[in-house]
Amino acid sequence: MTDLRLRVAVVVFPGSNDEQAAAFALRTLGAEPALVWHAEPDLPRDAGAVVLPGGFSYGDYLRCGAIARFARVMPAISSFADAGGPVLGICNGFQILCEAGLLPGVLRPNASLRFVCRDVRLRVERTDTPFTSNCEPGQRLTIPVKHGEGCWFADEKLLTTVEANGQVVLRYDEDNPNGSLADVAAVANADGNVMGLMPHPEYAVDPLLGSSDGGLILASLVEAARSHAAALV
Repeated sequence: MTDLRLRVAVVVFPGSNDEQAAAFALRTLGAEPALVWHAEPDLPRDAGAVVLPGGFSYGDYLRCGAIARFARVMPAISSFADAGGPVLGICNGFQILCEAGLLPGVLRPNASLRFVCRDVRLRVERTDTPFTSNCEPGQRLTIPVKHGEGCWFADEKLLTTVEANGQVVLRYDEDNPNGSLADVAAVANADGNVMGLMPHPEYAVDPLLGSSDGGLILASLVEAARSHAAALV
């Protein structure tokens, strides 16, 4: 039975379009998703984790995520992250977290200047995060991408820092779909409790869809959410 206290906040912005898929996947894995509208000032008190889903917040005007970073809910997300809560940004959510300064680097247009939508292979670089605890070091995952601006970029100094701190969590394995620097597919903050990734794990939780590897990412998040929620009691 789902523990109703184990809630995961799924933040919805104008233009989000993957929140229902994220909610379905989280529910399948034992969490109770709570959709939170971007104009809310607070997150649910009992939220054990936060997910910023994919989509096109504010139509991707200016830069992707550049307007969403000013949403009323963002200070609450920052406070949640500062308190050690696990925060996951998927695709557009990754872009928003970078724009908000919660993650390093920026997401630029794909090197091909084309929208890409296909399964990609990923390599797990770290398993000591709230998002990869169910993975094995070096494990290969198959998870789909669907984005037009997923090329992660950082200047040389920042890249050196990110690599030295072990903040790269997932890399594209041979097939880099967007030209992302150093094949970065997922990056975490220095504390490891905030992560953004361009692939969509919520669309890879059922073998009928071709892969259930995304379930490893989201199941890890659910476990981390349970631990964080328990610590708040």
